[in-house]
Amino acid sequence: MTKIIALTNQKGGVGKTTTAVNLAASLAALDRRVLLVDLDPQGHATMGSGADKHELDGSALDVLLGDKRAAEVILDCPEAGYALLPGNADLTAAEVDLLDRDGRERCLNDALAEVAHEYDVVLIDCPPSLNMLTLNGLTAAHGVLIPLQCEFYALEGLSALLDTVEQIQASVNPTLQVFGIVRTMYDNRNSLTRDVSKQLLDYFGDTLLKTTIPRNVRVAEAPSHGLPVTKYARFSRGSQAHRVLAKELIRRLSL
Repeated sequence: MTKIIALTNQKGGVGKTTTAVNLAASLAALDRRVLLVDLDPQGHATMGSGADKHELDGSALDVLLGDKRAAEVILDCPEAGYALLPGNADLTAAEVDLLDRDGRERCLNDALAEVAHEYDVVLIDCPPSLNMLTLNGLTAAHGVLIPLQCEFYALEGLSALLDTVEQIQASVNPTLQVFGIVRTMYDNRNSLTRDVSKQLLDYFGDTLLKTTIPRNVRVAEAPSHGLPVTKYARFSRGSQAHRVLAKELIRRLSL
């Protein structure tokens, strides 16, 4: 059965899109059929997958508004190894354009229903805010993967995000789960990183994934080449960490 996973954190700069792109590539390298959905108006997941966000024939906005079917917009990204439902700045219009629609929070869910069965995993890269796009992502998903940098403000934002997940469970998606929290930009030499990591483990237990994603220059360089780090620098620490993360999720979620 297809697993639909929303990657979300309303705090920007925590490595959410980087995790989405490299996890998609790592799962694909492990013979999973993967669709990456870019719901972020910044379009960074699109660019990091090797597609030009400025030269799209259709985007996630067209799919959300029902102007195009998902199958018409999905791109094959052979270098990255997965399929992509691309996004760009056009998505900023979604907040207004969806406002007066009945069932506006289910637009992505309805669109993905036609194509999800073709994939083992659908990853949704949500924008770093709790808006209509994120609501669509969380309504369509079976579960949430939360990339988190080990710092104080990240913990504060995590509490707000978990409250949002509970609200969505109580209203539009009662089966939504938290599939895991993944620590990103991890530096074990930093005492704050270690302290926050211990707090997360004490409070969340098994919800905290064992795999950590380290700070790594190759991970930062890869998007400028339009490639996941798993393709750009296959043997780098960042690439290996994302491969381990993919294997952990495969075991945890029976992907």
